[in-house]
Amino acid sequence: MKLIKKYFNKIRLGIVKYCYTNRLFLTYLILSISGAMFLRYITVGTALFFKATAVDLGLILIIGSFGYLVKPKNQFKYFFTWIIIFTLIEFVNSIYFVFYSYFASIGEIATLGQTETVADSIYAQLRISNFVFLLQPVIFYYIHHLLKETPYYNLIAKIERKKTLMIGTAVVGLCFLIYSFATATGTDYSRLNKQWDRTYVAQRFGIILYQANDIVQTVKPKITSLFGYEDAVALYDEYFNSEERNKYLGNNKYTDILKGYNVVYIHMESMQDFLMDLEFNGEEVTPNLNKLSKEGLFFSNFYPQVSIGTSSDAEYMMLTGLLPSLNGTVFISYYDNTFRTMATFLKERGYHTFSMHGNAADMWGRRKIHPHLGYDELIFKDSFTFDPKTDTVGLGINDEMFFEQAVEKLETMEATYENYFGTLITLSNHSPFDPNERFTLDLNDYYTNELGEQTSTCYLCKRTVGKYIVSANYADKALGEFIEMIKNSDYFNNTVFVFYGDHDAKISYKDMNYLYNYDYLTGELKDELDPSYVPYDSYDHQLNKKTPLIMWTKNKELSKKLHGEVKTVMGMYDAAPTLFNMLGIDNPYVLGHDIFNIKKNNIVIFPTGNYLTEKVYYNNSTGEYKVLKDDPLDIDYINDNLEYAEKTLEVGNAIVSYDLFNERKRSEAELNDAN
Repeated sequence: MKLIKKYFNKIRLGIVKYCYTNRLFLTYLILSISGAMFLRYITVGTALFFKATAVDLGLILIIGSFGYLVKPKNQFKYFFTWIIIFTLIEFVNSIYFVFYSYFASIGEIATLGQTETVADSIYAQLRISNFVFLLQPVIFYYIHHLLKETPYYNLIAKIERKKTLMIGTAVVGLCFLIYSFATATGTDYSRLNKQWDRTYVAQRFGIILYQANDIVQTVKPKITSLFGYEDAVALYDEYFNSEERNKYLGNNKYTDILKGYNVVYIHMESMQDFLMDLEFNGEEVTPNLNKLSKEGLFFSNFYPQVSIGTSSDAEYMMLTGLLPSLNGTVFISYYDNTFRTMATFLKERGYHTFSMHGNAADMWGRRKIHPHLGYDELIFKDSFTFDPKTDTVGLGINDEMFFEQAVEKLETMEATYENYFGTLITLSNHSPFDPNERFTLDLNDYYTNELGEQTSTCYLCKRTVGKYIVSANYADKALGEFIEMIKNSDYFNNTVFVFYGDHDAKISYKDMNYLYNYDYLTGELKDELDPSYVPYDSYDHQLNKKTPLIMWTKNKELSKKLHGEVKTVMGMYDAAPTLFNMLGIDNPYVLGHDIFNIKKNNIVIFPTGNYLTEKVYYNNSTGEYKVLKDDPLDIDYINDNLEYAEKTLEVGNAIVSYDLFNERKRSEAELNDAN
């Protein structure tokens, strides 16, 4: 018994001695792992997910072990440097997750130049929890300062066994890594290798390995001559030659219907479909959009598939029928690629092509990439006349003035060119939807209180969703004025306008639930047993992100054909293939489909790996899904669609990353193979 007691006392003293002589290292360790766990807690809600924690802990230990090879007086600098790195990773990812609902990529650092014009949007999304990470270097420096006041550094300089501590710490760290990787499945490794399901990778392998792997995945395509080009070409060829792709090609009743017509895209900033169903005090939120949907061809189940490029991703998909990059953004990272777009095809047919926006041309790198996308003429902020002090709504010229001057410019094109194609990009409905004197929609609830007095309350006014609704009402007003100008003009009888919402407004699930289930009389959310309760879960929130897509013309004969509602589930990458067929353009190298050919067999694939069909919404991160119809659903249906979705994401990313439409690159690669 005495021997056992003596043994445990020896262990206890050893632990005490280790802690006393390794206070700086332990501070580094505790702060680093705490930061990683807190990031998981405020993002995916699984702070104690052991496999991810094991990877984070293993890497933190291995990285920290090399600090023992540094002289004690310089160890603070080594550990402090890594604390700063971890803090930056956690701080940036915590903000990105709030803003985009997934983790950041190193390729997105190139987009930081865009934050000048959307700084308010980012600021509006910040939470106190985002700044907790900044305490890590402060605490670490404070501990270091306290240790400097003691003989600590002189002591460890005399007694520290550098190699022993380094090897022991690294071995412990390696054990944690071995455990986590030994318990990983084939699916885990596949997603780590592909990296496109960022939330899953960070949740399963920890934020540190996620970020390191992201650097590798981002750099990999940049060295195509050394790594991966041939595999990308083989994947591309196999995909587009497959029977699955080709069985939905062919003509339909809309083939060539728009041949010879001018086409103008109207890119409606943050305009979501659910707005069309809302009224406040008898006033429709989007009366003009509602009217337009009845006059034109309305696609009522149209889903954006944007990634972190948001508006720029929408532009890219509407022009190409492809998916956005999974590493960085196409507009910033791959602006000098070769593209096959609506503009390039129509330009070959003699169309004049243009892009028009009331913001700076450098926003999202449009000045550089738009010529590569096929636009001849760039008409941006400097081309519009307005007073920044009085005529600005949100990020720039208000939509009313933008449309008024845009119509004048379009009429000049009508008089100058036989045909033209272009995109008008609106601006006023951009987050953070700050109040403006032009916003007039009344969101108040008027009622009689217990004293019989007429009173009102506005529970939505201070919430993001309320500010968004009022902002969207103004954008709709400007849109209505634009339509009236087109109708009253002597021009545009040979022009088709394609109106589309570019992406959802990034409204949180909590805010949207307030819209549907807040009881202004009690000041609380309604209980599920309340007869007026509207069921609204996380899947409903995703399905609510659809945006309007409407094809419209003032040409009376053509409008008879471009009329009605198309309820088929479709993605943004389906719009271009549908229009290609209408314009008589043969371009099979798209990821979407002509919606009139694929009909009920369509699948909408999101950059997160989630997918949507008419039967199911599948969440790739959790492997769970919501059945949308009563039809029987077997596991083969789920897995077959998942396999197709993952293959499509790979192909889409390969096209961008390896510039696969560049015939010169492909010829050089084939020549190298021959040699």
